[in-house]
Amino acid sequence: MSVLLEQPASLVAYRPNKPTAMVVVADPRVRSTVTRHLWALGVRDVIEASSVAEARPRIGNPRDICVADVHLPDGSGLTLLSETRAAGWPNGLALSAADDIGAVRNALAGGVKGYVVTGTRTNVGLPTRPGAAPIGSAAARMHRRPPGAPSHPGGYRELSGREVEVLRLVAEGQSNKAIGVSMGLSALTVKSHLARIARKLGTGDRAGMVAVALRTGIIH
Repeated sequence: MSVLLEQPASLVAYRPNKPTAMVVVADPRVRSTVTRHLWALGVRDVIEASSVAEARPRIGNPRDICVADVHLPDGSGLTLLSETRAAGWPNGLALSAADDIGAVRNALAGGVKGYVVTGTRTNVGLPTRPGAAPIGSAAARMHRRPPGAPSHPGGYRELSGREVEVLRLVAEGQSNKAIGVSMGLSALTVKSHLARIARKLGTGDRAGMVAVALRTGIIH
């Protein structure tokens, strides 16, 4: 699953000079995969780091994008991305192997422009060239809108009051059963509400729905 908080083109924008990047990931296989994807995007100057301590001395020389794993061995990748943004880095992309709604919230609050949940440590779904869908089938599902769904990113179909309440409880990390207890509904009814929400927002992933709802102001 890939939650892109802005359009792929905004992450590595076209520029006359070759874009530059820093990749901060502890797992050498994932780090290598991310670097290869950046090369495919046209980035030709990529520096790599495996920890916060290794990356921090390089923050003072801003690059076009920093890709950081949320969970680094010596600290938080989200904290590192906040530091790069404060230092003038224009783009930040958070990477995680876990579908963590709380981390998505923190990423949004910290100004991170993209959040990628790989599901595994080797299935990395970074955006492809501007205008294309992300790499990887799981990531691509986030960008395939169902029939009848709006094509414009801001044109999501209106949610009912009950659907908004269900989504708010999802954002709090509650399970379908817990949501049903809170709202006096069966777990099956909650599941039906989530299916309708998924059709309207264009993603069936819980973290993805929360990210869209936070970004568009459906929930706060």
